[in-house]
Formats: sequence, structure tokens, C-alpha cells
Amino acid sequence: MADIVNDALASAPLPKKNGYDDGPPQALLDFMVTQWATPSGNVAPIDALAHFRARRAALSARFPNETLIVASGHEKVRANDTTYRFRPGTDFYYLTGNHEADCVLVLSPRSGGGHDDVLYVEPNPGKNDATFFTDRVKGELWVGPRLGVPESEIRFGLATRSLAALLDDVRVLNREDAARPFRLLRGVDLQLDAMLPAQSDRDNAFAAALSEMRLIKDDFEILELQKAIDATQRGFEDVVRSLPHARTERHVEGVFNLRARVEGNDVGYNTIAASGRHACILHWTSNDGDLCTNDLLLLDAGVEAHTLYTADITRTIPISGAFTKEQREIYEMVYAAQEAGFAECAPGNDFMAPNVAAMRVLAHGLERLGILPTSAEEALREHNQFYKRYSLHNVSHMLGLDVHDCAQARAQTYKFGKLEAGMVLTVEPGLYLQPDDLTVPKKYRGIGVRIEDDVLITASGHRVMSEALPREFVAVERWMRALWASGAAER
Repeated sequence: MADIVNDALASAPLPKKNGYDDGPPQALLDFMVTQWATPSGNVAPIDALAHFRARRAALSARFPNETLIVASGHEKVRANDTTYRFRPGTDFYYLTGNHEADCVLVLSPRSGGGHDDVLYVEPNPGKNDATFFTDRVKGELWVGPRLGVPESEIRFGLATRSLAALLDDVRVLNREDAARPFRLLRGVDLQLDAMLPAQSDRDNAFAAALSEMRLIKDDFEILELQKAIDATQRGFEDVVRSLPHARTERHVEGVFNLRARVEGNDVGYNTIAASGRHACILHWTSNDGDLCTNDLLLLDAGVEAHTLYTADITRTIPISGAFTKEQREIYEMVYAAQEAGFAECAPGNDFMAPNVAAMRVLAHGLERLGILPTSAEEALREHNQFYKRYSLHNVSHMLGLDVHDCAQARAQTYKFGKLEAGMVLTVEPGLYLQPDDLTVPKKYRGIGVRIEDDVLITASGHRVMSEALPREFVAVERWMRALWASGAAER
């Protein structure tokens, strides 16, 4: 990297000028922009164009006679001139299928009804323009080629213009005489946010509508989620195979994340590889602990597909391959709670029904173990909720393009809404018996267990999309032994 950065050709404009940014001589500029082969121009449309088009049409119907603006967002600086790996804004991708940064989708109302959909993108200047090697931020030799305007039109199946034209089009919305109401998905592109006047109620309602559109998955989305789930299953198998020679949580994280990058776009969220007492920390992602033979490993991880749909699965497994008596007792309580949650996954039921069922099982289990300060029924009362000391979270959230999908949806359509066919949600009860909790018998302290699966609501009930991964404790032990045996045979 250092040799590249200090190369005399590295003279691109940067947000901050560095000491090594000396401009190239004119002779080099002239030489660099000549004698390049003509690009092939072979651009194919993305898969499922009809699905993206249908989503834009549905959005158009919700907001007639209004200009609708959704941006992809920008790369975020990690340090100086290095950036985090870019992922487009979820709603922008949902409507376009486009992965590129610095793009904007605008739906402009037509006089006869409906909208004209326009995608604004940065043009690809080609190698006849010196910026292809002088611009460190966007130059082709630094970060790869942009798709370009005509190519984007073919790829994404909608009218496309240069990003430079967006400024004039947005200015029209600011004119008092224009009388063109608009809605902007805010918080994605701060430049756009600054260009258009704030209108919190309208823009918040727009964000909510986009989230609520995603509550019901179409057949393409369900297939993509299944791909992500299947890849995640293989990632869990990779981890189990690695356990005999793994020493740290980082090893576990690295093994799983390799599968995510090989088969998908990335991990859908930071991998939780929590062993021993770390499993009692719900979102443990430091993953810097050692693996000890008699401990449990709580692995909460998901592969994000190339289409950005993500899995979200948790298994709690014995590092030795066999549960201790105490670990098994807690595990079986969580398993029973998940089974109760599954039983409530059906169209027409409250979204919170799986949670209510699972918490009832956990509370009665905690009562049997003598952990609760009251009876289970008393602990479950709304004004007490004592069971939450040992199980802090609800058991379900929506799943899709985001691991916590549809987060801007209104409470009445999500948390307090009804389950419908096409929804995909998690069912993930957990018990976390903190190592320093004096209300817990010593033999159970430091045990953390979560079991999480991804569930599709169907017309007649539900389907556990991640059912191929064993859950019942005997099946988990048998699964681990089989993977270790196959690994030894391969060696």
C-alpha cells in the first residue's frame, strides 16, 4: 500500500490534501489518456427487474402527485483517505437493485397520473479523462470503473441521467411558485437533506411507508433469503469443524466471515461469537475471549446475500461436543420456549404472540429452578416483568434486507400489528444467567443460551426456513460429532 500511495501518479484531489499529493506533469497527463482499448459495452439487466419495477409502481400509487426522492448514500470515511466497504441504503436498493454509491432515485409525478422514474448516477468519464487516474476518491484505477449513465439505464431498466442534472431538478422543488409537494427519505444523503426544507411529518411518513412495503416479502425476496440462510448454515458447519483446533472467539468469527464473503456480499451484521460468560452479553462482538472446553459457544451470525438479504441465526453449542447437566437444563428451557413461539407463528395472530408464549415458558422454567423471586404468574404481570432480568429481549423482529427489517414502520402495523403471509421474522428466545447474579444458583451462573431461527409466515401457518440446522440438544451433539468425524476422514 505504501508504495502505491507514494507513487508519483497518485495525485488525486482528496478531502484533505496529503503531503505526497504533487500534481503530475502535463507530459504524463497527455500520455496517460491515450491508447486505451474501447470498452466492450456488454451490460446485462439485473435479475428480477419486474420486481423492482412493481415496487416503484406501488410506491407511486401511495403518493400520487408528489415527487419522491430516495438516495443510495455515500461512502463513509474510516480514516483519512480510506473508507468502509459501501452498502447502499436499504430503501434505495429495494426500489432499484443498484449497489453503487452517490446515486439518487427520483419519482416525478406525471400530469396524467403515475410517476416518471429517473435514476441519477455519476457518469463514467472513461480513460480519455485524466481523472481516471488522478482522482483517488472516484478514479477508475483507484477504485474501479463506475457503471455510467447509458449502462445504468440498461442494467436497472429505468431512465437514467447524470448526477450533475439532479441539482437543477431539485432546485425546482424549492421554488415557492412550483407548488410541487415532495417527500425525501432523510438521513441517507446529508447533501440532499440540506438542499430541501425540513418537513418532518411528511418525510417520516414516507420512511414509514417504505418500511411497511417491505413487511410482506415477494417470491424473489423469499428465495434470496433462503439462499442467505443456506449459506449461513454452511458457515455454522464450518465453525463446528474448526472447533477442535480453534482457541479464540476471533477464530470462530473469522471462519464464519470467510463463508459470508465467499458465498455472499458480507455478513449481515457483526458476528457474535460469545463463549462462556460472554454469552450473557446480548450483543457481544468484541470476540476477543478464549474458548474453554467445558463452556458453551453462542454463535449469532448471518450471511448477507449478494442481493443484500440477510439471514439471522443463533445456535448455542457445547465446545466439547456435549452439554453438561446444568447447560442442558437451561438449553432445554430455551428450546421449549422457542417451540411455544413457533406454535404462535400463523397469519392473523398478533406479532407479539410468539413472544408472549415463549416468555411464559421461560418464566415457569425459572420458577422451577427457584430463580424467580415470585411465582411465574406474578413475574409475568405487566407491572412486574421480573423474568426480564434473565431474558432481556423480545423473541421476534422482522427480517429481510436489514437484519432488523422494516424498522421505520408504525407500531400499529408492526409491533402491535397482525402476522400476515409473506412476513419473515425471527423467533429467538434466550436466557442469560449473569456470572455475578446472586439470585441465580451458583451452578447456573455464567450460562447464556439463545436459539434463533428464521420463520416465514405462510397462508396456513409457518415454515422454519433455517430448519436444516439442528436445535434439539441430542441432535446438536450428534451433528457436531458427525461434522468432526467427516473432518477427520477428509484429513
